[in-house]
This record gives sequence, structure tokens and C-alpha cells, in this order.
Amino acid sequence: MWTTQHRSGTAAPASAVWSALRDLHSGIPLGPSSDRFELRGPFAVGTSITVTPQGQDSMTSEIVELEPERLYADRTVFGDLALTFRHTLAPRRDGGTDVTHILEIEGQGADAIGPELGPQIAGDFPEAMDELLAAAEERSGVARG
Repeated sequence: MWTTQHRSGTAAPASAVWSALRDLHSGIPLGPSSDRFELRGPFAVGTSITVTPQGQDSMTSEIVELEPERLYADRTVFGDLALTFRHTLAPRRDGGTDVTHILEIEGQGADAIGPELGPQIAGDFPEAMDELLAAAEERSGVARG
């Protein structure tokens, strides 16, 4: 398995971050750089999503983990490889939220292809995280932090 992550924090509560994350994965873009998501059923484990990254072809993912205000993950399978994209939300004592966006590449050849493919895929994590947190902060009325 190969993995990478991007972590950031916000003064917004987990409920606002979750609301923005749910909207994004339900097809509501959060900003000009948002990937496009088309939900193929309820926002629930087992539901398929068509994902169209900026400037790329569409692919099909499946929601594999979902705990409101704590965890969201979807998985895309390409041949022998499975790419899992996971967001974890950790409430802070000050009322804010720490968010970690993780990419895991598993399957035959993941250790060999991960170091090349992974950074290409995760290259937009900081920008995507900024859009997510800005949307959460706007919804909760807190200043960017």
C-alpha cells in the first residue's frame, strides 16, 4: 500500500465542514477548482458516484465509509489497483475542526506505482482543502483561520 495525506484546520465546527463535504460529494461545487461529483443514489455507503476531476475523464467511485461529522471515504478501482480517498474530521477543543484528506493506493503494484501516480493525484489536495474549509467557514460565519 502507498499513502499520502494533507492536513489543515479551521475555526469552523465539524458540522459546517461536514455540510460542505456532503454538498461537494452530492454535486454542489464549492469553488472554481472543485471536481464534479454526481451521486447515483442516497449519500450513503454503497452508493456510486461519478467523479470528473478538473480537465480529466470521468470515473466511477463508491462510498465505502461514512460517519456524519467524522469520516467520509470513497473508492475507485482501476484494474488491480484501488484508490481510496478519505476525509477525517477531528473536532478541536476551541470549537474548530482539523481535517485530513488521505489517499491510499492498494493492490498489485501499488508500492511501485504509488510514488509516481500518487503525487499526481494528490497534487490538488491543498487547493481542494482550501475550497472545502472556505465553504465551511462561510456557512458558519467564522473568519478564515
